[in-house]
Amino acid sequence: MEKERFIPKIGRIIKRFLLIALLLGIGTLCFLYWGVYEEGVWAGKVLSISAKGVLFKTQEGKISVESFGSLKGTSPFAETRDFSIENHEEQVIKDLQEVALKGERVSLHFIKRYVAFPWRGDTKYFITRVERSNSKE
Repeated sequence: MEKERFIPKIGRIIKRFLLIALLLGIGTLCFLYWGVYEEGVWAGKVLSISAKGVLFKTQEGKISVESFGSLKGTSPFAETRDFSIENHEEQVIKDLQEVALKGERVSLHFIKRYVAFPWRGDTKYFITRVERSNSKE
């Protein structure tokens, strides 16, 4: 008689465990998908912007950021950074294409996500806004 009562209890425990595991999994995926790890600004010149991908077309770009040495009198060196743009950010894509063609110095506002998903872009860095400085240094 005790075995008959014990089996339904095990079934309920397993169902609750699976439900909790499913909810935790969904919560973790939502956090990784929408969570923002870092926000910031890069200043420099946009080198390229392109649509890449076979299965998922994503917008990718490169910016040249000049860094200055810590020693007095040393020359600056250029460092490039890769970034992505979400496809729904049409105005940002248009602005980036314009500044890349004109060679303008810009400030790119970005967010860094926890994980790069293939349908979003190649990098974890996503440009959210473009500030133009209208100078061609």
